[in-house]
Amino acid sequence: MIDSFIIAFSTYSRLPMPKADWNEKSMKYAMCFFPMVGAVVAIAELFVWWVALKLQTYNMITAFFLMLVPIMVTGGIHLDGLFDTEDALHSYGDREKKLSILKDPHIGAFAVIYGVMYILGGYSLATEMDIEALLSVCFGFVISRELSGISVVCFPKAKKDGMVSTFSENADRKVKNVIIAELILTVVCMFSFFIFGKIELVYPAVTLAAAAVSFLRYRYRIVPEFGGTTGDLCGYFLCNCEFLILLANILITKILEMKVFP
Repeated sequence: MIDSFIIAFSTYSRLPMPKADWNEKSMKYAMCFFPMVGAVVAIAELFVWWVALKLQTYNMITAFFLMLVPIMVTGGIHLDGLFDTEDALHSYGDREKKLSILKDPHIGAFAVIYGVMYILGGYSLATEMDIEALLSVCFGFVISRELSGISVVCFPKAKKDGMVSTFSENADRKVKNVIIAELILTVVCMFSFFIFGKIELVYPAVTLAAAAVSFLRYRYRIVPEFGGTTGDLCGYFLCNCEFLILLANILITKILEMKVFP
């Protein structure tokens, strides 16, 4: 299990890890530890928020570091998937062409366009962050990875080679059940945290709704275009899921400030 933990963090983060034995047994359960990378991101985000409060930084500076944390922790691996997938989707070619674009190491115009929109959009939304929304978004970092892990284990694969196929081939039914159990536990903890913290339950509700919408779109709109999922598509999903969660929480924050609801 220790090797599985190290493999998960070595693959999906840039945190220094000791060497691990990459055998069939250790790779089987690696996806079970993938959500823990999201927990590290969440803790780092809360630390940045705490430091910003102590230093009384401007919202724009705080937002910059809040956007920087996920990139620093993951090394931008998921953004790479977002950029490649946007290029492939906007090629409007057949399935083979889309898959070949995913393999191409060069960046295209649509990757730049949508990548800049994604980063600027996330940064702009983060300038409106408050602690309630941030707490909800932090749970989203874990939920997005749990859903991504489920897609790796359960969805059809577009290619027989690659990282996703490797992890999927070594996983078994127990892995899927473990990740689903982690997702249920995370959702229960999220709602419990807000209930006992006497915070508006609309925050975890919109986080869960945004994650569900993003996951369903990914499963029934994006994956069929490629004939299955890939590592790049998983990164695309994760980025879009987290962006939609951020957007939903900021919108709810502004609606509550307007006192639309009694």
